[in-house]
Amino acid sequence: MINFNGTVSENNKMLSIQNRGYAYGDALFETIKVVSGKILFWEDHYFRLMASMRIMRMEIPMSFTMEFLEAEILKTLDSNNQLKDTARVKLQVHRNEGGLYTPSTSNISFIISVKPLSENFYLLNDAFYEVDLFKDYYVSPSLLSTLKTNNKALNVVGSIYAQENNLNNCLLVNTNKHVVEALNGNVFLVKGNTIKTPPLADGCLKGVMRTQLINIIKTLSDYQLEEDSISPFEIQKADEMFITNVITGIQPVSKYRKKSYDNAVAKLLLQKLNVKIRLG
Repeated sequence: MINFNGTVSENNKMLSIQNRGYAYGDALFETIKVVSGKILFWEDHYFRLMASMRIMRMEIPMSFTMEFLEAEILKTLDSNNQLKDTARVKLQVHRNEGGLYTPSTSNISFIISVKPLSENFYLLNDAFYEVDLFKDYYVSPSLLSTLKTNNKALNVVGSIYAQENNLNNCLLVNTNKHVVEALNGNVFLVKGNTIKTPPLADGCLKGVMRTQLINIIKTLSDYQLEEDSISPFEIQKADEMFITNVITGIQPVSKYRKKSYDNAVAKLLLQKLNVKIRLG
């Protein structure tokens, strides 16, 4: 059952080949975790979407309030009999068709789809997890690279590279040769009592889980947060590395080339994160 502009149907409405999200990548999306009808970090998702739509110069309908979209998400879950379960929700927004590169309208449509997830809270996956750099193509650091748009060719090709090389993930590098993020999430390094993550200015995604962890780390007296550029050399010197997104939570990295890592800080942050969710 798919929600297309407020109408929930199992028809799975076919998109026109003129759809701008398909034709030009003129679309944005949010991947959201919902637990028993509770939308995790909904305010962060909503405001990121609104900011992204403004950057893309999309017309934001007056009806597009937090309450309206929340109700539409819950309605879609209910229609799929997943309101009491844990689910992955994809909220997509595309500019309505018309025009070539230059659109003939800035009006938008939205699509909400849902899939079941197995775990209510975030669990630590301490299975072997190996990453390496993906250097065939680079991230160009700009405001556009921080958005979740349909332009994900770099992530697709990088994911195929990881699969071909028996890697669990790859780290993306920007044109300044700084490590920016993983293929499916933000990156954090731990060295001593310093926890470091790349700044948005380097071109990393403005991740919702990234924001949650930054806020948690700032409350910890034993650790210091740094938002600063990360060189590939630093990765080999780190004590710990982990990848974050709202579906997995925190994924510790076991190995990068010849370097192996601990996961003590990832465990600590995961505990703090689950407490925050329970109290929220």
